[in-house]
Amino acid sequence: MLSEMKLGIIGLPNVGKSTLFNSLTKAGAESANYPFCTIDPNIGIVSVPDERLKLLGDMYQSKKVTPAVIEFVDIAGLVKGASKGEGLGNQFLSNIREVDAIVHVVRCFEDDNVVHVDGSVNPLRDIETINLELIFSDLEVLERRISKAAKAARMDKTCAKELALLERLKEHLESGSPAKTMEAGDEDESLLLKEYNLLTGKPVIYAANVAEEDLADDGASNAKVSEVREFAEKEGGEVFVICAQIEQEISELDEDEKAMFLEDLGLKESGLEKLIKASYRTLGLMSFLTAGEDETRAWTIKIGTKAPQAAGKIHSDFERGFIKAEVVNYRDLLEQGSLAAAREKGLVGIEGKDYVVRDGDVILFRFNV
Repeated sequence: MLSEMKLGIIGLPNVGKSTLFNSLTKAGAESANYPFCTIDPNIGIVSVPDERLKLLGDMYQSKKVTPAVIEFVDIAGLVKGASKGEGLGNQFLSNIREVDAIVHVVRCFEDDNVVHVDGSVNPLRDIETINLELIFSDLEVLERRISKAAKAARMDKTCAKELALLERLKEHLESGSPAKTMEAGDEDESLLLKEYNLLTGKPVIYAANVAEEDLADDGASNAKVSEVREFAEKEGGEVFVICAQIEQEISELDEDEKAMFLEDLGLKESGLEKLIKASYRTLGLMSFLTAGEDETRAWTIKIGTKAPQAAGKIHSDFERGFIKAEVVNYRDLLEQGSLAAAREKGLVGIEGKDYVVRDGDVILFRFNV
């Protein structure tokens, strides 16, 4: 089963990127019954922690409880000059084009034992180094598109319009700005920009990697974290604070030990949970649930999805033959103890094709194919 969300983790060497990747994929894999699978040495599938699933699974005594999953890609070899083939060079760039969002790990801690590639800790310089590599890589893609469009533009008005967009976009990137900050002139341009799948067009979530003592106040007293937050705010990105070292320790613990460990540190949630919440917000996603004796499961959909399309997530036949959806909020269902009891109380809605699914809806689809 492939995940609904694919996140690429990038960062310069020695910023804590691989420590974070290893701890996230290990912790996420063991906290639920989703087997951790390494599709490739640098790809991990992680289940999304969801208390609602456990409660519903217990209520129905489900044979199987299946969480939503996220795929993490650890993108190695990113150094200055990567777009020109330095480090592992362009190898990483092909991996990253497939992701929905980028998690950019930025070092915000001092440690004489961990060498920084540029000799000092400066998160904004690091962000700029990586952003420039991504821009160079996008420019390479654009050059090829421009030469193709230039030939076709002589004969075709649509291609001429696209060529103008490509040249405008090239100029925008050359000024050091990411593709996502360029405004499209109309709907057609908007669709083309999406189709180009540029690296700098993807949403970015910054992981500010701090020392353990900066965790309790969420990095508020760390000047470097403040700089990253200011930078991210300007480009509409999210920032979450982690300590990759602590995440690694958390990943070794079982659920009860983990809760105690977090409490001792004065934390409410792990870095993995912070990252998952930031990812859902950034990509505009949420989950609806299906529950029963055979399986209780979370399904990830875009916010604003209507009932038939949500049904299509389960099986295309459900969408094609959609008749109606029986919908109850998971809290109401748990309080009443069964769907029948919730029906008696009038808590189950019978919804049609225009119903917009809400986070935490437990849905039973009726369809006919």
